Amino acid sequence: MDDWISSFVFFFAVIDPVGTLPVFIAVTGRHSEWQRRKIAILAVAVATGILMFFLLLGQYLLEAIGVPLSAFQVAGGIVLFLFALTMIFGEGKPEMEVGIIREGHETAIFPLAVPSIASPGAMLAAVVLTDNHRFDPIHQVNTASAMLAVLGIVLLLLLTANWIFRWIGNAGASIVSRVMGLILASVATTNVLVGLQQFFIT
Repeated sequence: MDDWISSFVFFFAVIDPVGTLPVFIAVTGRHSEWQRRKIAILAVAVATGILMFFLLLGQYLLEAIGVPLSAFQVAGGIVLFLFALTMIFGEGKPEMEVGIIREGHETAIFPLAVPSIASPGAMLAAVVLTDNHRFDPIHQVNTASAMLAVLGIVLLLLLTANWIFRWIGNAGASIVSRVMGLILASVATTNVLVGLQQFFIT
């Protein structure tokens, strides 16, 4: 249960369901209610497919090109840490991705499915948390279930986005995004330390 909760918190931080709400509302502002529901389902479905691909085959892909998972973990941890800093000190996730939408990319695939839901950090988490050399199949199934639980929350939030956003507002979403950034920074630091340890041990 502790491992499941840890994986859940990790995925919740990197996917940031609350931070996706302003993006979704901006994308679907001119659509009817049933169209918004369709877009939400499509975006989550595409993101789920991408993350499941990395969860199942990401490590094999890395090994095929000769990149050890420990090196990928260190590199990913550094990238995650820099991303977390932008969430904390710079523009939060809502502001960055709403800016993308204003450039005209108003589809369910971009920026909703990628990079808002299936973010680079989420792809990294799917690979690192299911390392075949460190975790048995039961642990990997638990990790997959934690990821799917977070994606389920994303879908639920998107389907109720209008009501939720009226309640928390853009400022509330930005605050949550920055808190998630702080959690993500600590997780990224742990990834770097563990990756370095694994690299020198092997």
